[in-house]
Amino acid sequence: MENRNNITEFILLGLSQQKEVEILCFLLFLLCYIAILAGNLLIMISITCSQLINQPMYFFLSFLSLSDLCYTSTVIPKLIIDLLEEKKTISYNGCMTQLFTMHFFGGIEVFILTGMAYDRYVAICKPLHYTVIMGRRRCDAMIAASCAGGFLHSFGQFLLAVFLPYCGPNEIDHYFCDVYPLLKLACTDTSRIGLLVIANSGVMGLVTFGVLLISYTVILYTIRSYPKENRNKALSTCSSHITVVVFFFAPLLFIYIRPATTLPEDKVFALFYTIVAPMLNPLIYTLRNMEMNSAINKLCSRIMGRRRNRLKDIPACHHRAC
Repeated sequence: MENRNNITEFILLGLSQQKEVEILCFLLFLLCYIAILAGNLLIMISITCSQLINQPMYFFLSFLSLSDLCYTSTVIPKLIIDLLEEKKTISYNGCMTQLFTMHFFGGIEVFILTGMAYDRYVAICKPLHYTVIMGRRRCDAMIAASCAGGFLHSFGQFLLAVFLPYCGPNEIDHYFCDVYPLLKLACTDTSRIGLLVIANSGVMGLVTFGVLLISYTVILYTIRSYPKENRNKALSTCSSHITVVVFFFAPLLFIYIRPATTLPEDKVFALFYTIVAPMLNPLIYTLRNMEMNSAINKLCSRIMGRRRNRLKDIPACHHRAC
């Protein structure tokens, strides 16, 4: 991956130039990243170690948590380290790698959220055919399609950025490498490339968001005739998903659906889909979900039980040794 000019690294301007603000952000984002790791790992392990893994909704949720972990890990660790650095730099190769991986895992997340909406549509609107339509083979195929879609999306973004000539300056007004800030640094006309970025990221996000809105409109129309208890249960499940979708897609569309320009507000909006949404996902999906809470409690009880058994065995081992 050789650059065609003398730019070997980029300088990230980050979120703020004030040291006090950077220290505060360091502590805040470190806690957020710990919460993201703990919450999503807990969801993945709880689902994998229980019967919930056999249910399509939780099968998708476990992969959503995995994509959240990978997605945030492409941005947040670098951001946390940079907040303590005087000069925030990233190599050319590192910048292109971050661009590719962020859009790859972000694309996977977008398609998994769409798959989860389809799962809820089938469960509520076609309940008698649910087990046939949402079999394990179909679920596996949807995850594979999400990965393929994420790869095609990120590879397109990568190609648009990697072949641009960068002659300087090399300062990126952001806290991570993204296409629009890189287009601003390119020493060539990028108007056509900007349209391709909109077609790739903006249209993809808008179409999937439209599909999600249509599916939930149909779902809400269908559950009108449900008994109150069943209606409340369906609304509880769907409201969790809708909340995640809004937190993730609203700032995403704000940045990528407009012409190829960068605004000071972009960094703040980017925080929502790189940190806030992945951190809230575990809370949103477990707060009102009795099955997830039960799986987590069983996992914690199992871990505590094994720990007690090990502690009981320690005196006996010492006694035998004596």
